[in-house]
Amino acid sequence: MQQPCVDPKPQTLLREGSLRSRIEIVRTADFGLPIAGLTTDDVHATCPRDPGVPMGRRHDSSAVVQPLIRGRVASAADAPRIGLALGGGFARGIAHAGVLKVFERHGIPLHCITGVSAGAIVAAAYASGTDAEEIARVGCSMRFKDVARWRICRMGFMGSDRMKQFLSGVLKTHRFEDMPTPLGVLATDLCTGEPVSFRDTGDVFLPVRASCSYPGLFQPVATGGRLLIDGAMSVEIPAVLARELGATHVISVAVPAPPLCRPPADVFQVVRRCFQIMQRHSESAWRNASDLVLTPDLKSIEWNGFDAGKELVNAGEAAALAALPVIRSWFADMNAAASQERTALAASGMLPLVPST
Repeated sequence: MQQPCVDPKPQTLLREGSLRSRIEIVRTADFGLPIAGLTTDDVHATCPRDPGVPMGRRHDSSAVVQPLIRGRVASAADAPRIGLALGGGFARGIAHAGVLKVFERHGIPLHCITGVSAGAIVAAAYASGTDAEEIARVGCSMRFKDVARWRICRMGFMGSDRMKQFLSGVLKTHRFEDMPTPLGVLATDLCTGEPVSFRDTGDVFLPVRASCSYPGLFQPVATGGRLLIDGAMSVEIPAVLARELGATHVISVAVPAPPLCRPPADVFQVVRRCFQIMQRHSESAWRNASDLVLTPDLKSIEWNGFDAGKELVNAGEAAALAALPVIRSWFADMNAAASQERTALAASGMLPLVPST
């Protein structure tokens, strides 16, 4: 596999015999250490985020990462807590299962998982304890009718009440407080336009249904005096929510619809294109909250391409495999920092110098 070149611009990586995927390193690890395996000419540092400062846009440092980094040294307590944030994309969201398969296979631990729209379904299933292989199997066999039915009214063409039955067969537990892995789901308040987050306690079915309620197609979900629609209308990828759940390192997975190469041919393509334009102008917030952005190469598979499930899973796997060196470097950096800290303490006489295990 070609070594990733880290640059402010997205990079394309090629794996022999696999699909082409894009991996973008948004910023270095919070504890400010260089990424293993890359030269100082390959990586540009970003300023470590002060946890006491509200999350905002982080500006690139003009300095190049050097073998010795100024700033705080990580301790053993700074083990990376990885949060996985999954975006929406209808059938294209099946690619998320491929990412999870690679993480499971290579022992990448997840501190928490968040999702919007199709990503909310995958996130809820995985958080409940369903393994990635089963999620992939279900994703490859599902069809649109499994989660929706025609029920035309003034608010939309389809109802999502079938989704509860579908989720019941995929999730191993149905409440946030019972999830083995902390889960966050985002929907959008149709009246205010603000994101509405669900986490910690309560039923999972309704938030996932709300997060999947693509406006115009699905009818909004009413709850607590609110009308809720697709979470991707306010936040394309819930990276900030993963931070709020305690993640120190956030991996965002984007599976946007393929670009339109010709003028829209029907009302659904018009609406979809409008949302693409809107999201492109608002993506800086979730990118600023991400350490790593994966964009599986899904070719021209459309939003309803459920019959391409296997190809979607393979694309997700290829993207995750390309990202493994960077993810592993976070843990390598933590181990190196812990060793340095131990050596410094021993030199000061505060700790006996013994080999690390």
